[in-house]
Amino acid sequence: MRRPQWILALLLALLVAAVFAWLGQWQMSNAIRSDEEQNYNTETLRPLSEATELGKGVNEYGAGVVVSVRGSFVPGDSQVLTPRENQGKSGAWVIGHLVTEGPEAEANGNLAVAIGWAPDQAAAEKAIKRLDADPAFAQSRAFEGRYMPPEGAQIPEPTDDPQRLQTMLPAHLANLWADVQTPVYAGYLVMHEGTSVEPLMSGLDKIDSVAPLPPEKVSWLNVFYAIEWVVFAGFAVFFWFRLARDAWEKEHELKLLKQEAEGGVGSDPGADRKPDPDSAAAATRPSDPQL
Repeated sequence: MRRPQWILALLLALLVAAVFAWLGQWQMSNAIRSDEEQNYNTETLRPLSEATELGKGVNEYGAGVVVSVRGSFVPGDSQVLTPRENQGKSGAWVIGHLVTEGPEAEANGNLAVAIGWAPDQAAAEKAIKRLDADPAFAQSRAFEGRYMPPEGAQIPEPTDDPQRLQTMLPAHLANLWADVQTPVYAGYLVMHEGTSVEPLMSGLDKIDSVAPLPPEKVSWLNVFYAIEWVVFAGFAVFFWFRLARDAWEKEHELKLLKQEAEGGVGSDPGADRKPDPDSAAAATRPSDPQL
């Protein structure tokens, strides 16, 4: 059955299938990581501006990298984050508000920094009081750290203090900091040891800074999406086939019904009538002789 509308429908189905196939190929190309992406070294020191941009999210190439930054802490904005494990022990983090400076980062940016670990909340609060009272805390300094993506929000238990910080979420910390007029970095920094930060670490332990696991060579999620697009491409052609076949079967059935109807009108109504046995016998019986 060759009909213009079905030929156009076939061309449309092939076009849709081609688009779906291209999307599947694009997903598959993103599923396989190149050697250059595999060898991306997170332990190579780089400026914070190379790992992320102010006001933007943390991507896979910026998460967990060691960066250098310069800035000054804001007294009065430090917080306690608990519970936090460090070398298998439960305790608390002391986190500070750093106003960044160039050229390592954008000027006047706001960055959350995990300064150190304390064995309990009381020790962390004591360390914060000492830092706020030290004039050197607000001085400009350069140091290194590991830039980490933000943690997810956590719903507190009914028995928990609603004011206690449990997750490292810079967007929430910005609401607790005083006088934040400029953008906030989406991630946070785990401060590493160094000469410039030794005065800040008095009474605090260094926070474990573990390098992230290397990314997988194959992204199975992208492979799954690629298979989906291939299935959609096949379904587009199959959908056209089913519609065309149903239309052909319907047209063929109507043609047969029409032929049967025309054949019934032209035939003799009595052609198929069977002869009456009694009438046939009477016709063949010899007539009685007349006396």
